[in-house]
Amino acid sequence: MADTKHDPQSHKPVTIREVAKQAGVSMATVSRVLNGSNTVDPQLAARVHTAIEALKYEPNRAARALAGSRSALLGLLVSDIQNPFFMDLMRGVEEVSQENGYLLVICNTTEDPQKEAQYIKILAAESVAGAIIVPSRERLDALTILQGRNIPIVTVDRRVHDSSIDAVLVNNALAAKEATAHLIGNGYRRIGIITGPRSVTTANERILGYHQALQEAGIVYDDSLKYRGPFREETGERGIQRLLQVDPPLEAVLTANNRITVGALRALYASQKRVPADIAIVGFDEVRWAIPDLISITTVTQPAYELGRTAALRLLQNLRQPNLSRQEIILQHQLLVRASSQARPVRDILTDLT
Repeated sequence: MADTKHDPQSHKPVTIREVAKQAGVSMATVSRVLNGSNTVDPQLAARVHTAIEALKYEPNRAARALAGSRSALLGLLVSDIQNPFFMDLMRGVEEVSQENGYLLVICNTTEDPQKEAQYIKILAAESVAGAIIVPSRERLDALTILQGRNIPIVTVDRRVHDSSIDAVLVNNALAAKEATAHLIGNGYRRIGIITGPRSVTTANERILGYHQALQEAGIVYDDSLKYRGPFREETGERGIQRLLQVDPPLEAVLTANNRITVGALRALYASQKRVPADIAIVGFDEVRWAIPDLISITTVTQPAYELGRTAALRLLQNLRQPNLSRQEIILQHQLLVRASSQARPVRDILTDLT
């Protein structure tokens, strides 16, 4: 066997070809070992690992899988990397990627359509094997760049306006309907909603569920009890400031994501409003950071980690079977009832009726 030890002073990276030559195997065998395949003879696999260690081989940035010359890179675009929900989602995607021999490139779009489009162009230029995207808007024209290169796409948490693209999410309309119905069942009638922008499907679907619950309870919808803005704390703060000016007064509020919930709680605290004695609140997703009064928040929880894993597994299915029909996968949400939405005292309800 030829001696092809790597020169530590050289900046030239070791290639798979050199690893294969050192181990005395084919490049395809090296590729299968690198991708975690269990079809390689254990003795051959041991020789490959010995060669990798001797040569100090590291997969290059492109990480090309030799079988079919397909990239071993997957792209993940998330809208808010600071949000614990998306951190859990990323963990699910990353674990599936790693288990299947792929490297994951994570891009944080910060809900910025221009940044999002730029990242999509970069992923297309790098010829990633596939992309998982939390879209910033329902109509995302930049996705045609990936589609033009036959790069499969799965959206997660949100949909896009394209009937050919898979989606993994929860039933947002049903979740918001259940959350609103819970408040109604606990005696609240003047229920507001603070949600995201019109361009995002989750924001619209949660308003739809809110409307449905009001309608089924015979409560007339009041547009002054709705506030929209970015999925940020500032939206929660401004929304509460606006809703507290409405007459008849606000009794409860549904906040459509955890960052909005935090902002709403800050505004209620600043306005000296007690939760739930003055205003009840139900949120979406867990709040894991300090909040005023340390009140436990009733919330709609989404299985963020499982959303990520499921999206990654679906993407791998598309890579292995390119002609699969489009699929929308709905995972189960849960309404966790806590102190922030306790039943309204009967005396308050009777006062409103007199």
